[in-house]
Amino acid sequence: MKLDLKAKASYGLAAVGKDMVYALSSGYVLYYYNVVMGLSATFVGIILMVARVFDAVNDPVMGIIVAKTNSRFGRFRPWLFTGTILNAFVLFALFAVPGGLEGKQLMVYFAVVYILWGTTYTIMDIPYWSMIPAVADTHAERENLSVIARSCAGVGFAVITVATMISVAKFGGGSSAADYRIGFRWFTLIISCFFILASVIACINIKENSSVNMKTASVGQMFKSLFKNDQAMIIVIAIICVNTALYITSNLIIYFFQFDIGEAGWEGSYALFNTFGGGLQIIAMMIIYPLIRKKLSATTVFRLCLLMEIFGYFVLLIMAFTGATAVFLIFIPAFFIFSGNGMLTVLTTIFLADSVDYGEFKTGHREESVIFSMQTFVVKLASGLAALAASVGLDLINLDTDAAVQSSKTIFGLRTVMSVVPMIGLFVALFIFRKYKLDEKELAKIASKLEREDPSAAGI
Repeated sequence: MKLDLKAKASYGLAAVGKDMVYALSSGYVLYYYNVVMGLSATFVGIILMVARVFDAVNDPVMGIIVAKTNSRFGRFRPWLFTGTILNAFVLFALFAVPGGLEGKQLMVYFAVVYILWGTTYTIMDIPYWSMIPAVADTHAERENLSVIARSCAGVGFAVITVATMISVAKFGGGSSAADYRIGFRWFTLIISCFFILASVIACINIKENSSVNMKTASVGQMFKSLFKNDQAMIIVIAIICVNTALYITSNLIIYFFQFDIGEAGWEGSYALFNTFGGGLQIIAMMIIYPLIRKKLSATTVFRLCLLMEIFGYFVLLIMAFTGATAVFLIFIPAFFIFSGNGMLTVLTTIFLADSVDYGEFKTGHREESVIFSMQTFVVKLASGLAALAASVGLDLINLDTDAAVQSSKTIFGLRTVMSVVPMIGLFVALFIFRKYKLDEKELAKIASKLEREDPSAAGI
């Protein structure tokens, strides 16, 4: 079936709503429950870590459930609709804590609701991405629909990153914790309603081809395939290190603007910084990477990007300790960090694809779906590790969320955790990547041998 403009636009709109919801939860739940609600950062981090790991393990289970679904509304749309409704309600509950809850009651409430949020998000997310082969017949249409969805998802993520704190302060009528509590409730209600509307439009305007089968991979299959493919293992470890570094910074940058820079109207500066960083990542993927790639090999660009990020974090650390914290000055290290990360996002996907060819050459089995399922798993794992590291770091430095001015030791600790810890992760990635051998020459040799030989008989 050929997709019309209405179907493509509807699918993209659903991606906007879906990633707005994800960005709100992943980017602000630590801040909300720690700064606004007063829970221990370490406790919040532990729950985030447990929930993310559970969510990552739960993905293949949901994939199997969707694959076995057979209804008159199709295989994917019933779960997309159901997951959206459930997730929207749980999201509102996550950022609209009932009055009177505190202490252990609040801790239990957060743990239950957040794990429910991850579960209901999976119910919606898995069928959304898995339905592409069922709604687009040709490779070109599927690629085009994937590009539309990824681009629209980026828009949704960027909107939340830029608009959240400005909107929360406006809806709440001030900058106190009580004001933010009100602001988050109203802002989340608006986002939840848009999310439901966008998914309903997609379910109405997109038609499925019921004859398409859906391939799924269990967690056991993912790790079994990974251990047989040393080059995929290297890239997976690199993905964990790179994403953990960025997520630590993403979790802590809001604390940096509020408690370190600490100027009135910090929400605007924070939004401006996020606008610059998000836009730069997109530019790096679409413009900077193709230009650099014309001159350098992919593996060289990967190492260059890691060094760019390390340099950016080093400059950020120096600027923080010298007091050069004006938002436009922070754009300097941000350029190296975000542009490097944008290109690394492209490269890790390419390298994973190359590792599939390598795995086929080495074992005689081609396992694209299994390897790329592992990518989703490790990104969620990195997100959980980063949330835990950032949360424990906040408690170790004794950050007082009720104090307008922090101690010098706390500020020192915040700057160190936000910059030095990510640098360590990136150095680990740089060290691990030394053993990656799938450069252009090696890939050409593998491709040539796969064409000439029986892959099951090949060795490396």
